[in-house]
This record gives sequence, C-alpha cells and structure tokens, in this order.
Amino acid sequence: MRPPKGRTWAPRGRTPEVRVCVGGRGRVTVAGAVCFKPGQRSRFFFKLHIYQARKGQPKSFTWQDYRDFIAMTHVQLGGPVVWCWDNLNVHLADGLTEFAVEHRDWLEVFQFPSYAPDLNPQEGIWSLVKRGLANFAAANLDHLVRVMKRKLKKIQYRPHLIDACLAETGLIIEPW
Repeated sequence: MRPPKGRTWAPRGRTPEVRVCVGGRGRVTVAGAVCFKPGQRSRFFFKLHIYQARKGQPKSFTWQDYRDFIAMTHVQLGGPVVWCWDNLNVHLADGLTEFAVEHRDWLEVFQFPSYAPDLNPQEGIWSLVKRGLANFAAANLDHLVRVMKRKLKKIQYRPHLIDACLAETGLIIEPW
C-alpha cells in the first residue's frame, strides 16, 4: 500500500522541497461508477465525500450515500442499471439490499467475487487517478478536493480511457 511514485526535478545538487501546512485534518473519499452500453459512449460518474474531522460526521460513505449515488446514476442514464461491485462491507448492508429489491424493475445488483480487482473496470479508473496524483502534496483539504475533481472530470471527458479500463479486465459488452 505504498503511494504511487512519480518523477520531479530540482537544480543539480539540491533536494526538491515541497511546503505543506502541518496539522491539517480530514480526508476525501470517492465513489465511482463506470457505465457501458453497446453503441454509446462510455460514461463515468463519481461522488466525493469530504470528511472534515467534525464530531459526529461519518468518515466515509454510508449505505444511504451509496443508495443516493445509484439513484443519481439511474436518473442520469435514463434507463435500467446493472450494478456490479466488490465486497466492501457497506455494499453488503441490509439497507442497500432492500433498496435493490424495491427497485428491481430498473436495478440489478451483482457482487464481484472476493479478491478479484482484475475484473472491476473501476479499478483502472482509480489507477489513472492515483498516477495523476503521484508526488502531489495538498496545501489543505480544499486544495485536495479541487485537484481530485479536476482529475476525475478529465477522465469523464475521455471515453477512450474508460473503454481501456474495460478492455484491461478482458470483459466484453454484448447487446442483449
């Protein structure tokens, strides 16, 4: 779980310096969905959760946040959704299972097998984002949020990158 490495430069004989504010607290969590439909361009949706270390604030996404993300994706796509995800404990929450059962007319949920990130095209998106953040040091939480949004939006407007993440898995999309 080492951070990605990237190259940097400095005048010969001098160590590169990056100044950051010390004592910043908080974190940014991202949920993402890659969407494929035969004959149409690939789509990528994301949602950020910003934790500012306030009392009573959840540190990460709750099952209700994921439920809202699925509903937002359904509205944006304007059609039925087949949702595939890993075995994160929040994804297996009873509330999400009930939501899937209530909306089975437009939502079908599949679980990836355990320890199978090579089947998940979303992992390719995270790899692209992490590579873009190599050697990045945020000045504060707001700076990190701005940079994350910019990186994620760049991927949204490049469907060939999203297609490449699907091709990397070896999976194919066939019309019904």
